[in-house]
Amino acid sequence: MSDFDLVVTGRIVTAERVIDDGYAAVRDGRVARVGEGAAPQSKVRYDFGQAYVLPGAIDSQVHSRSQKDQEDFIWSTRAAAAGGVTTIVDMPYDAGFLVCTGERVKQKIAEAGAQTRVDFALYATIDPDDGARHIPDMIAAGASAFKFSTFCTDPKRFPRIPPQTLYACFKEIGAHGLMAGVHNEDDEMVRAAIRAVEESGIRDYRAHAMSRPPVSETLAMAEVYEIGAQAGCSSHVVHCSLGRGYDLCKAYRGQGFDTTIEACIHYLILDEENDVKRLGGKAKINPPIRQRREVEALWRHLDAGNVTVVSTDHVSWSEDRKTNPDMLKNSSGVPGLEVLYALLMKGLTERKLPVTWAARLLAANPARLFRIDDRKGALAVDRDADILVMAHDPHHYDPAASGHNFVSWSPYAGIELPYRPVATFLRGNMIYDGRAVLAEPGSGAFVRPPFPIAHAQQKAG
Repeated sequence: MSDFDLVVTGRIVTAERVIDDGYAAVRDGRVARVGEGAAPQSKVRYDFGQAYVLPGAIDSQVHSRSQKDQEDFIWSTRAAAAGGVTTIVDMPYDAGFLVCTGERVKQKIAEAGAQTRVDFALYATIDPDDGARHIPDMIAAGASAFKFSTFCTDPKRFPRIPPQTLYACFKEIGAHGLMAGVHNEDDEMVRAAIRAVEESGIRDYRAHAMSRPPVSETLAMAEVYEIGAQAGCSSHVVHCSLGRGYDLCKAYRGQGFDTTIEACIHYLILDEENDVKRLGGKAKINPPIRQRREVEALWRHLDAGNVTVVSTDHVSWSEDRKTNPDMLKNSSGVPGLEVLYALLMKGLTERKLPVTWAARLLAANPARLFRIDDRKGALAVDRDADILVMAHDPHHYDPAASGHNFVSWSPYAGIELPYRPVATFLRGNMIYDGRAVLAEPGSGAFVRPPFPIAHAQQKAG
C-alpha cells in the first residue's frame, strides 16, 4: 500500500538549491517529503526527467476586475494556472467597487471563490474619508495586506491617500502585524510633469515617461518608507522601475526597518527606447517602463538580493484602451500571468543567475510578505503541494494561441522563451497539463494569514 497520493520527480528547485535527481511526495494536498534518488511508491506518479520542478508562483499584484465586464477571476486564474501561478493576490481597486470595508472584503471573497481556478488572497484599501477605522474589520475578514496610492488615478476607484492618513493607517496595520503596500508616484510632481508634456505637444511614446519623471517615483518612495519607519509598520513599494529605488529600500532595511520592494516583470524585460517605442500604448504602465540602463540596474539589484518579489501587475484592458496614438490617453497596465514564470526564467538564464532566484522571488518571499508562509511558498514538508514543472522548450510567445487569456494582445508577444510550463499542480491536483487548464471555476480556495496575526514585523528577506 502506498504512503503517498502523488510523487513528482525531476530537478527539484528550492529557494536554496537544486536537487538534480529529486522528488516531491504529496499526501492530502501537502508536501510530505522532498528527497533525492529513488522516489517512494505513490498512487500517482509523474516523472519529468530533466525538467525543473518549482514551487507554484504567488503573484503579488493582480487586477482581475479593473474593467467592468472584462476579465474577472474566471479568466485571470485560467491564465495563472497555465503559467504556473498557483496563488494570486488580487488588488482592491475593482471597477465600481472599492474594497474598503470588512463587508466588502467578505463580498469579494464570496464572488471570487465562485470563479477562481487557483488559490487567492486579497489586498484591501480605504476610502480616504474613512481613514483607518475599517482596517480591523478588514483584517478580521481575511485581508492579507493593504494597498494605498500616493497618486490619484481616480478619486473613487483609485484614490490618493494623503501622508497624515497614510501614517494613521500604517500605525493600525503595524499593530496587527501586516504589511502596507503603496503605489509610489508623487501626485504634485506627476501633475506638473503632465502639464508640461501637454504644453510641449509631444504625444508619441515618449510622452508617458516624460510625464512621470524618475524623481516623482523616488520622492514618493522616501515618503512611504519614512512613514513606515515612524509608524512601526512593514512598508512595501509595489512596483519600482528605478535602480535608485532599490538603493532607498536597502538603506532603510540597513537601519533595521522592515522595508520591501517589488520589481514587476515588465521592468525586468522591456525598455523604453526599444519596446515602448515599438508598442506605444500596449507598453504604457505606471510607473513607466524606463530606459535599458535602468533595466540592467534592476537585474544587478536582483543579483545582489535587493529585490523582494517579482510580480505581473496584471490587468487585461480591452485593446481599444491601449491603442490610442495619443500616449497619454491610453490605460496603464498589461497582462502577464501566463508568462510571469517563463519571463523570469528567461532573464535568469540569459544572465547565468541561479534558478533558485525564481523560487525565492515568486514563492518564498511573497508567502512571507503576505503572511501566508504557514502553508504557501515552498516545496517543503507541510506546505501546500503547489507545483510547477518547467521544461526546456525554446519558443516564441503567442498570447492568442493558447486560449487561456481573455485578451489576445500582450507586450511580450513574439519574445523567445527558453522554458515552457508543462504541468501545474494545486494542492496536489494537476490543474494544467501543458495544453489545457483542467481546473474548473470555483476550485480555488481563499488564503488568509492566521488570525490573529502571530508574527508581527516579519521580514520578507
